[in-house]
Amino acid sequence: MTATATSARSDLSELGRSETALRTFLHGLPGVDQVGAEQRAAQLGTRSIKTTAKAQAIDLAIRMVDLTTLEGADTPGKVRALATKALRPDPADPSCPHVGAVCVYPSMVPYVAEVLRGSGVHLASVATAFPSGQAPLEVKLADTRAAVAAGADEIDMVINRGAFLAGRYREVYDEIVATKEACGDAHLKVILETGELATYDNVRRASWLAMLAGGDFIKTSTGKVPVAATMPVTLVMLEAVRDFRAATGRQVGVKPAGGIKTSKDAIKYLVMVNETVGPDWLDPDWFRFGASSLLNDLLMQRTKLTTGVYSGPDYFTLD
Repeated sequence: MTATATSARSDLSELGRSETALRTFLHGLPGVDQVGAEQRAAQLGTRSIKTTAKAQAIDLAIRMVDLTTLEGADTPGKVRALATKALRPDPADPSCPHVGAVCVYPSMVPYVAEVLRGSGVHLASVATAFPSGQAPLEVKLADTRAAVAAGADEIDMVINRGAFLAGRYREVYDEIVATKEACGDAHLKVILETGELATYDNVRRASWLAMLAGGDFIKTSTGKVPVAATMPVTLVMLEAVRDFRAATGRQVGVKPAGGIKTSKDAIKYLVMVNETVGPDWLDPDWFRFGASSLLNDLLMQRTKLTTGVYSGPDYFTLD
């Protein structure tokens, strides 16, 4: 890290000490050109990836999937089966890579941990009163500590959107800092719930706020509201992590989640990552897809490239 980056990081770390300083910084960020962002995202979505590059992109996308189930009807048997699929997405093809992580509710973590232990597949748990984030801080922190104690090595927290939209930035900042501390050695993904933030400027501010407070990843959505991940929103977040690393020397990951269902969609996102932040982020340590149905489409397309014929949609297990 350069001396300039070190100095900038030190200066930025002081922002959380003052509501006024934090507000001044966040509202001083350059505004997002809505038309430009949407046109740029649309343009990147037209790129065509063929043959060998497509096969490599599909395998990379599989490795980036956070295979997710967050339903009230989740059972120990269901999440164990999901974890088994995460390890061997295509049992008929041992060359198929495993996914990046399995993401479940805290109460399901022990059952997934039994299957994943020692595998290299991460175990993510939502926490902090997911999906609303509307609970006392002590409840959110207890939720986080319980998930980590049960075996989660990644925590997906939700910010209090009500506090953020009301301009109580210091409150949101302090909750992220406290949650990061409660994570211990586990990585913290901060869910912005971009569908509720109303503007791209708010997405940029929330992204910077989460990074300033120590988030290891910024994530678009819970998947529980009508508007989840979109290309323009993810573009704004990618630009934020790029600029944050330039300013501080610290790299932060990005996780679009919700609504990404096809291989074609996933490859569009990978093109956008490569052309916005570069190959450093083309790695499961720095970019993930929060998804359930996406994996099956990736597997179908992978089989097509390998064998020349499509498998039926019922060839792979449903999640």
